[in-house]
Amino acid sequence: MTAATTGLLLAAGAGRRYGTPKALVDTGDGPWVLRAVETLLAGGCTDVLVVTGAEADRVETLLTDGVDDRVAAVRCGTWEQGMGESLRSGLTALATRGRTVPHRVLVHLVDLPDVGPEVVARLLAEAPGAGSALARAAYEGRPGHPVLLGRDHWQGVLDASRGDAGARAYLRRATPLLVECGDLATGADVDVPVRP
Repeated sequence: MTAATTGLLLAAGAGRRYGTPKALVDTGDGPWVLRAVETLLAGGCTDVLVVTGAEADRVETLLTDGVDDRVAAVRCGTWEQGMGESLRSGLTALATRGRTVPHRVLVHLVDLPDVGPEVVARLLAEAPGAGSALARAAYEGRPGHPVLLGRDHWQGVLDASRGDAGARAYLRRATPLLVECGDLATGADVDVPVRP
């Protein structure tokens, strides 16, 4: 049995290159923020915390209109400084939840629409441990998202996350287990609209 895991969805960016916040993008299957939440829950996360920023009111309205009660949101006041700030905001919120602090968190990005529940399920199933867990999805050997962080790693990630850096520097040093998922998705982030 796998340890209970909270999904941490980073959805705060303005999507400047895309032309709109990517959390709100709908390419035919619903807004990306809702698709990503469903991916995390269907893949095995027990609950999801969504970090909002740009257009926070609109994104949070989507999350509260009939969405699962296992989904919550936290606003990142410094989201414009980069993804690292969103990660810090989300991890800090989870670390201060009192008795409901999860043992591990699965960090996912809102702009990975081809990453489905199968990727999440494989990562959760193959990553050992609870508080010590450290793993990330790989696509044809290339490290990507989601990233599984056991609680033992949170402080290191918080210390390393500044501006747009996210957990990159920490993950270089800590060398997470890579779980190959290239047969399930490309793991490519979508920065600009696809033109027909």
